[in-house]
Amino acid sequence: MTFTQWRDRFRAWRGQRPFAGGLMLVLGGAEILVTMKAPLPVILHVGMQGLAGYLLPTLMVLCGLLILFNPAQRLFYSIIAILLSLGTWLTSNIGGFVVGLLLGVLGSSVAFGWLPDQEPRVSRRKRREEKQGPSTTETFLKSGPLPDAGKTA
Repeated sequence: MTFTQWRDRFRAWRGQRPFAGGLMLVLGGAEILVTMKAPLPVILHVGMQGLAGYLLPTLMVLCGLLILFNPAQRLFYSIIAILLSLGTWLTSNIGGFVVGLLLGVLGSSVAFGWLPDQEPRVSRRKRREEKQGPSTTETFLKSGPLPDAGKTA
């Protein structure tokens, strides 16, 4: 398989799911997990018994992957993921120093708002033109010159 064939197949696959939302959610969870492994002077908040600090971002990554590979259930996964993202504020270094928290919340919101197979939107100007018909200047230009144009009076 050539690179262009692979790229076209990937674009088609990506267009059928909330790719940006799932990717942001995975990156947010991964960022929080990385900050949990930071050295002790960098860590601001150890978290509740340590387990929740690792559990919530791991579940965020899992929800992001499920959004990518099972987009039919994106609403449920995105609601769970936003709750997990907000929970990391308390359990994991202020949500991975706020970066992972914001990535998780934004990714969940994008996944929740994604609509499959939606027709392209028509601009306001085109809708207005279709409703009103052709404008007077277009009609004037299409009608041609005036009957007595160019004759002296």
